[in-house]
Amino acid sequence: MSTLERTKCRLRAHPMALDATLAAGVLVAMLASSFVDPHGENGATWGTHTPNVLSLTLMVLSAAALVFRRRAPRSILATTGAFSAVELVASDPRAPVVMSAVVALYTVASATDRPTTWRVGLLTMTVLTACAMLVGPLPWYAQENLAIFAWTGMAAAAGDAVRSRRAFVHAIRERADRAERTRDEEARRRVAEERLRIARDLHDVVAHHIALVNVQAGVAAHVMDKRPDQAKEALAHVREASRSALNELRATVGLLRQSGDPEAPTEPAPGLARLDELADTFRNAGLPVEVARADHGTTLPAAVDLAAYRVIQEALTNVQKHAGPEAKAEISVVRVGPNVEVTVLDNGPGQDDGPEEGGGHGLLGMRERVTALGGTCTTGPRYGGGFRVHAILPVKNRTAPALGDSA
Repeated sequence: MSTLERTKCRLRAHPMALDATLAAGVLVAMLASSFVDPHGENGATWGTHTPNVLSLTLMVLSAAALVFRRRAPRSILATTGAFSAVELVASDPRAPVVMSAVVALYTVASATDRPTTWRVGLLTMTVLTACAMLVGPLPWYAQENLAIFAWTGMAAAAGDAVRSRRAFVHAIRERADRAERTRDEEARRRVAEERLRIARDLHDVVAHHIALVNVQAGVAAHVMDKRPDQAKEALAHVREASRSALNELRATVGLLRQSGDPEAPTEPAPGLARLDELADTFRNAGLPVEVARADHGTTLPAAVDLAAYRVIQEALTNVQKHAGPEAKAEISVVRVGPNVEVTVLDNGPGQDDGPEEGGGHGLLGMRERVTALGGTCTTGPRYGGGFRVHAILPVKNRTAPALGDSA
């Protein structure tokens, strides 16, 4: 920080000291000017005038009043204006006491609004100029009288200009602070949305693959002694499911990397193109799955494609965990007008109250994911047993592309 900036900071911290310094400067200027004769034979002549006791007293009192100009600007203006009017009427030759009224008028103009500045400025200009022209010892057309009018007018204009600039700078700073706060809030909101999206993906990946690993591990333990070949096959499925889980977790967690981090994920996000592969993983775990598609030729946005895949994955995972060992699942993907409809049905009796009563986040995650894309998701028991998951997703994503871009 430079010396000038440190001085400004100290003066702002002690405004009374600044006003006292200003009052002393004004007093020195008034005393010096009171010894000058502006109408000498060779122009302005120094030392030909000597101020009388009244003029000296008024100059000292008006300068002392300026020390308190910030605390009561209008009262100080009235006081210095009264001292100036007395000097204009009673003293000959005059002393420049009106200089203190000019400073006080500037203070009022810089501290109030424009209408008040106009009223107070016109009143001060009129009263002081009228006293000088009509009652004073000089002719009404004297230059000193016109100078009073000019100086008071300039003081009011300068104070109003300073106030306007101060308000303009304050508005700019406030707008910048507001923009900064809005930017921070938007960044926090985007971070929260991204965290929620990644949490959904992690839940879908972990729940799906862990359920498969659990089933295959149970099969391997059951047939280990009697049918070791089938146990080896089940363990191979466990290994494959765990490898798939690790790959998807690596791709999902890779979204948290910074832009400069190495080994960013390059594998595309899963979609309906991998639906048969998804169904095979559940078939290998012992869940019969039938797939019917009537959406061939439909190109889905990345966010919609990922959401449809995750809905089916989560629904099949729930069937595997809750529907019982004899359950079967049916998947249908149909293009209906501007939407694509995804339906997952099962006939297991254990699914009637499993997901809803269990308090898990799977069904909630489905609804949030679909709703974020402008679609609808309904879940509930089927008449006669089983469970139904039905999602309607728009082919054209009408929401912010946060999911698609991140994927």
